[in-house]
Amino acid sequence: MADRLALDEVVEFTSGLIRIDTANRGDGDCRERPAAEYAAERLAEAGLEPLLLERTRGRTNVVARIAGTDPSADALLVHGHLDVVPAEAADWRVHPFSGEVRDGVVWGRGAVDMKNTDAMILAVARSWARQGVRPRRDLVVAFTADEEASAEDGSGFLADRHPELFEGCTEAIGESGAFTFHDGSGREIYPVAAGERGTAWLKLTARGRTGHGSKVNRENAVTRLAAAVTRIGEHKWPLRLTPTVRAALDALTTLYGIEAGTTDVDTLLEKLGPTARLVEATVRNSANPTMLNAGYKVNVVPGEAVAYVDGRCLAGTEEEFAATLDELTGPDVHWEYAHREVALQAPVDAPLFAKMRTAVEEFAPGGHVVPYCMSGGTDAKQFSRLGITGYGFSPLKLPADLDYQALFHGVDERVPVEALHFGVRVLDRFLRTA
Repeated sequence: MADRLALDEVVEFTSGLIRIDTANRGDGDCRERPAAEYAAERLAEAGLEPLLLERTRGRTNVVARIAGTDPSADALLVHGHLDVVPAEAADWRVHPFSGEVRDGVVWGRGAVDMKNTDAMILAVARSWARQGVRPRRDLVVAFTADEEASAEDGSGFLADRHPELFEGCTEAIGESGAFTFHDGSGREIYPVAAGERGTAWLKLTARGRTGHGSKVNRENAVTRLAAAVTRIGEHKWPLRLTPTVRAALDALTTLYGIEAGTTDVDTLLEKLGPTARLVEATVRNSANPTMLNAGYKVNVVPGEAVAYVDGRCLAGTEEEFAATLDELTGPDVHWEYAHREVALQAPVDAPLFAKMRTAVEEFAPGGHVVPYCMSGGTDAKQFSRLGITGYGFSPLKLPADLDYQALFHGVDERVPVEALHFGVRVLDRFLRTA
């Protein structure tokens, strides 16, 4: 079991990493190197030989390998990202880059996404070094840059340019899963991610006739774009159940004693009550308009207007998604992928999933482990290029009054110290035998 010092270090490292501002504003505006050096130093102190790798100056990744006792076993990748989304200090009760520990809670950007997990990995590796512990299989530890944007400087760069570092890796764990979901009736559910929707970020461009704002203009680019954006935003996508989502629904209906039968999915979600939050965003594709850009003066009709849409696709629906966008945008608006990544699915009947379940249930004996599909995406997409099957497993035992999912990219991001201690214990238990 992880030693007492590991429980202290996970808090220290979470706070220390938060204090290093690695806000990723997109378009290359981020510098992860100080956080990468922080992690590498602590791995080196544990007797490991971490490599620091960059595609772009300052956008640094860390990779190290922990040798296992069974050289014939496939290796396991354990990864976390070092960048975070930006935060406006004026909106927070505690400065987002203070890493302050107050009343048993660590505050700051990255407390749950995902410097806490980075700290857990560091704490477990160092605990093993002190105790002389070796895992059964080789573990490749990777701390990546650029996950909160395109991953081109992070996991994409590592997968494309340094595949040799992941030799033998067949499975991986990363964010986000094995956190406590409270259903409001006393049950503790621990969803483990076994799938992700694909990323389909879109750029829409409408062109029209430039002219004076006081004149009639039937070829107004802004009007054309606004109409297309409205159609996209109001579109209700059809139900499309992937094997991972079906497995999640099966597990939840069994847990609640619901006879699924021929009940339609929307009715089933209503019966699940608050727990429907775990699956409702993944029974369909989605496309949310997020950015608009047009014009340069109020009395000038611009010749071009641009919008961006955050699209997400379930596995096997990519062609349907594209055809629907063709229909919704119409003949006057051109759309293209600004960024695109694959959807993922991982088997829920795999031995690795069973070992994750066992590790969680040892320290949360009343908890119920279920599979789920993430509505967004992680670095698992890029590592899948290497044939690595990814799961979301970042264990945290959380109190009922802390909404974990709302803290992702939210204000006042924070994590209880006891949740970090739980995470270290579960991760230590799992990785020893994985």
